[in-house]
Amino acid sequence: MRLLILLILLLVFDGYAFMAVRTLAHSWQPSLRYLLYGIYWAVPVLLLTWMLGSDAGWFENWPKSTVTVVRTLFFIVYISKMLVAAVMVVDDLRRLIGWLATQLGSGVEFSAGRSRFLAQLGLMLGAVPFFSLIYGMVRNPYRYRLFTEKVRIPGLPDALQGLKIVQISDIHSGSFLHKEPVRNAVDLINAQQPDLVFFTGDLVNNKAEEAQPFVDVFDKINARYGAYSVLGNHDYGDYVRWGTDSEKVANMDLLKDTHRRIGWDLLLNEHRTLEVNGAKVAVIGVENYSTHPRFPKYGDLKQATEGLGMADLKLLLSHDPSHWEGEVTNDYQDIAITFSGHTHGMQFGVEIPGWIKWSPIKYVYKQWAGLYQSGRQFLYVNRGLGYLGYPGRVGILPEVTLIELQKEA
Repeated sequence: MRLLILLILLLVFDGYAFMAVRTLAHSWQPSLRYLLYGIYWAVPVLLLTWMLGSDAGWFENWPKSTVTVVRTLFFIVYISKMLVAAVMVVDDLRRLIGWLATQLGSGVEFSAGRSRFLAQLGLMLGAVPFFSLIYGMVRNPYRYRLFTEKVRIPGLPDALQGLKIVQISDIHSGSFLHKEPVRNAVDLINAQQPDLVFFTGDLVNNKAEEAQPFVDVFDKINARYGAYSVLGNHDYGDYVRWGTDSEKVANMDLLKDTHRRIGWDLLLNEHRTLEVNGAKVAVIGVENYSTHPRFPKYGDLKQATEGLGMADLKLLLSHDPSHWEGEVTNDYQDIAITFSGHTHGMQFGVEIPGWIKWSPIKYVYKQWAGLYQSGRQFLYVNRGLGYLGYPGRVGILPEVTLIELQKEA
């Protein structure tokens, strides 16, 4: 029944969008017009075949990359058709208002024909997501960008001047369609010659097994004083229907062991105190903590800082940026910088340095990408190294962050 309802809805979009295609091609030669119609209606036929075949298990042996690309192409086509259909609905409203006006004897001349202008407008609007999403899928999944920030810390000891921290987040290894391009991210990280490397959660989408092919990629990351990591909401296996509780426990054990084999010190509501040039640096890591009810709240910052004492610099790894204003800036004002991820910048938006930074995710998360400051405290939200769902990015590229610490002037 659910499949039937979905198919009906999609056919409604197909029918409305087709009105724009038919209006535009009305004056074409019959052979070209019917060729276009055939291509247009081949898509819903293929989609129906795909949906029925998926239920029947026809594509179980297909490569993961092929299945992902096919699903994404259908998604892109129907997102585009929805925009075209929306404009055609506006055209229908225009025609309805015109007809009512003639029935009321207003003297307004009414044309029952469809507006060629609105048809063209609908097709142009539909072309925007169609071409941009395909470009983002083909060009941007592994187009890693280095974001650099010099952060001025009040009272920073001379020993920590110029300390270089590289942050990555949200790898989502289960989404990667290719392995070799990911090595470019590791090369970019190592090229910065970091003192510290932080990974702020979501190594996998759902299961620890997803990360196993990439252990020999990420274990090449080098940092002078070590690499540290925390868990994100996807790492707990909460989005999987496990047969038994022991299966979920085993999955978490494998994930923790994966962090160890990569060479990351996984912080589970705990801290490490490092000596850097004679200064004490506290690296604090909490499990996932979100102020949004739909995400788990495993983090315990009180436990993570228990017995910490004094340090010249306190740094926090916390996957969800809502934790910063939810707890850190209120109750832990001695933490200089919080490092988060989670949002991915929604993998979609517009960023032009010095002019505009926008993504729909800003309406969900107040802090969603880049550096933020509240008083003497800072938050950096990484845009993510991988992707989830849509296998690409539009306007928000995958990120490697370099933070260099400076004394406040």
